[in-house]
Amino acid sequence: MSELDEIDRAIITELQHDARASVTTLAERVHISRAHAYSRIARLTSEKVITRFTAVLDPLKAGLRSSAYVSMKVRQHDWRELKALLSALPEVQHIALLGGNFDVMLLVRARDNVDLRRVIFDQIQSMPGVLDTQTYLIFEDVDTR
Repeated sequence: MSELDEIDRAIITELQHDARASVTTLAERVHISRAHAYSRIARLTSEKVITRFTAVLDPLKAGLRSSAYVSMKVRQHDWRELKALLSALPEVQHIALLGGNFDVMLLVRARDNVDLRRVIFDQIQSMPGVLDTQTYLIFEDVDTR
């Protein structure tokens, strides 16, 4: 894998702000040719620096009115299976394996508190390898990008 340079970083920054920008627009913004921009994006994608292009939703406008971070203590040898089970839940939007007082942090978004409770208590806590969970309700989201 090649090392990222200033142009790569500029392309990544622009794509993080607007992944729908055309290659022509992107090239203009970072002051390179369209062909050069296209080849850079292709390389960044093939090298898995850019792993996907996605839409960022406003959770409230998308009908997801209840959100929480859920910390978990898990049995380490169950991690791979647990990761697959958690990834299959549409309400789980982010999974992080951590070091510290707990092992895993999830971002969970649901329609309302009843749905959030169902996901955490009925689905997540019943998964094999889950030893303990703590739920931290999100009162306000601030998108910094």
